[in-house]
Amino acid sequence: MYPDQTGKERPQAERPIHLRYVAFLAGTAALGGLLFGFDIAIITGAGPFITREFALSDFGLGWAFSSLLFGCVMGSFVAGRITDSYGRRKLLLAVAVLFAITSTATALAGNFTMFVIARFLGGIAVGGVSLLSPMYVAEIAPASIRGRLGTIYQLSIILGVCVSYMMNYLLRATGPSNWRWMFLTGVIPSAVFFLLMLLAPETPRFLALHGKSKEALAVFDRIGGAQTSESLLAEIAATAHGDHSGWRQLRRPGVQRALAVSAGLAILIHVSGINTVIDFAPLIFQSAGWKLEGALASTLMVGVVELIFTVASLWMIDRFGRKPLYIGGSIGMAACLGGLVMSVLLGHFQGMLVLTLILAYLAFFAACIGPVFWTLVPEIFPNDVRGKAMTVPVLIQWVANAVVVLLFPYAFHVIGKASTFGFLAAMCMAQAVFTLFLIPETKNKHLEEIEASWMVSGRRP
Repeated sequence: MYPDQTGKERPQAERPIHLRYVAFLAGTAALGGLLFGFDIAIITGAGPFITREFALSDFGLGWAFSSLLFGCVMGSFVAGRITDSYGRRKLLLAVAVLFAITSTATALAGNFTMFVIARFLGGIAVGGVSLLSPMYVAEIAPASIRGRLGTIYQLSIILGVCVSYMMNYLLRATGPSNWRWMFLTGVIPSAVFFLLMLLAPETPRFLALHGKSKEALAVFDRIGGAQTSESLLAEIAATAHGDHSGWRQLRRPGVQRALAVSAGLAILIHVSGINTVIDFAPLIFQSAGWKLEGALASTLMVGVVELIFTVASLWMIDRFGRKPLYIGGSIGMAACLGGLVMSVLLGHFQGMLVLTLILAYLAFFAACIGPVFWTLVPEIFPNDVRGKAMTVPVLIQWVANAVVVLLFPYAFHVIGKASTFGFLAAMCMAQAVFTLFLIPETKNKHLEEIEASWMVSGRRP
């Protein structure tokens, strides 16, 4: 039982979920995550080769990596600005096309300027999909399995990372243009994503908010998992607040609370260091004594560990909830980074010890933090402003990501390994404290229920 908009209790019994169809929709949207992970990580193995090709300094290397991330800032902003008008599906199709074009442009770049421009434009696609895909999944997923379906998106990101690492390793010895082939392989998943999205419908919540009730009912009926499609449609209508296209709706007190919480999560997830470890894994392993061949092989292990523990999160997220996983994962990551600090201070920053601590750090992130972040953020916003509201945390996390990745090579080499890893460990602990006091638990709740209990009453769900 839970309260509706009038405060009355009503049953939460659900019809059977049409799991095969729901899995198809979630898996198709989550393929955007594969492109996300691929584009973010493909430069990891290409980094040593483009450094040689373009004679890059530490800041040049940081710019080569972060240029995509600055593009992500623009992509997330644009997608959030227009998705509540044009829909999730149309923009995901456009993003798939942009992925293919920019993968080709990066591979063909004749100088460093053109390389950076191509990566920046590719970042627009990544930023767009990082907002649109998890939103699509949240809006089609039945409450009882929304956590697991949201985790499919994170799993897809990690799969994209693994595919890029594999491409890096397989193409490492194909000659001076090996890095070009690495980027060009991104065209294939882009085409698959485009074709599958052609078969997927628009989300029923977007359709309902735009007066297309019949189409929304048809999608809800195919999905299942609600008391009745009609009652769920009525709940959606009850959560609408006039002009859902207006930015002034973000000033509602409940929405402001959600924006503040999501912004804090967006900053902390990146200043705790995840993308510095993913992007600069070869650099870290080489500094620990691995040769380039061994560093690239170890990077492949990074992808495999992330994949395994993301699969584990499918079982945990709807069983243990969002909040316990986030706190436990943050503390575990801090402990691993603390181990790296001690290894530097004691003169043991080398070989298997560094690899083990890095893999453990990534395991905590993959099992706890990554899946919860991309599941929780779209859950806490109301239906009628979800697209625009998502712009704030997604844009902020890309800014934080870009700044951290840009500065990491300099911090690692000049400020020092111990100070760099120590700062990241402190941010992981800050993330645990922030979650403990400010993050709501949304497990097993309909999106409309979360809004009714938090946005309307002011209580955390």
